[in-house]
This record gives sequence, C-alpha cells and structure tokens, in this order.
Amino acid sequence: MFARYVAALFNSLNGFIHAFRTEPSVRDEILVLIPAVPLAFWLTGDGWHRIALIGVVMLVIALELLNTCVEKLCDHVTPNLHPQIKVIKDMGSAAAAIVMVLGGALWLLALWERVTG
Repeated sequence: MFARYVAALFNSLNGFIHAFRTEPSVRDEILVLIPAVPLAFWLTGDGWHRIALIGVVMLVIALELLNTCVEKLCDHVTPNLHPQIKVIKDMGSAAAAIVMVLGGALWLLALWERVTG
C-alpha cells in the first residue's frame, strides 16, 4: 500500500516537472506563487486568510495543469484545426480565467483590507 502512494507521488512530481519545463503559463503562475507566500503573511495576520490567498494561487496552477491536459489530449486526438476541439479548448481556457478572476478579487480584497485597515 505504501509503495502505491510513493509511486503516485513520483507520478505527480514528474507531471509537475514536465509542465513546468514545457508550459510557459505554468511557469508564470509558479513565479506568482513564490512572492504570494510571503505577501500573504504580510497582508493578513489571520491563518485562514493566508491559506485562502495562497490556496487560490495554487488553485489557479491546478486548473492550469488540468487545462493543459485537456489541450494536449485534444491535440493528440486531432492535431488539425477542428471546430469542436476549439470549443473544448476555449471552455478549458474559460475555466482557468474564471479562477484567475476569483484569485485576483481575493487578493485585491485582502490588499484593500490591509490598506484601509
């Protein structure tokens, strides 16, 4: 049982490393996460708010990984331009955009509360 969890951990790590190496959007979002951690500690003293601020950035990364999976699978199914595949890719992109808007709103609210305190 333990070996299965270790294998799953390594599979996840391999997927993350591959995405980091090959996907500029994943790299960009990781670059946002790095300063987000200390910034979350500066913006708020409450643990729940810190987790929410850091967590929403991690959620953006997770959704970007899923969107990348969908896009790569679509490209594998048909590398040619296809109207239905375009719709699928656009919906994945829309899902990522929605989470980014949520993240931006959460961070702006935390900043507003810090400034107006």
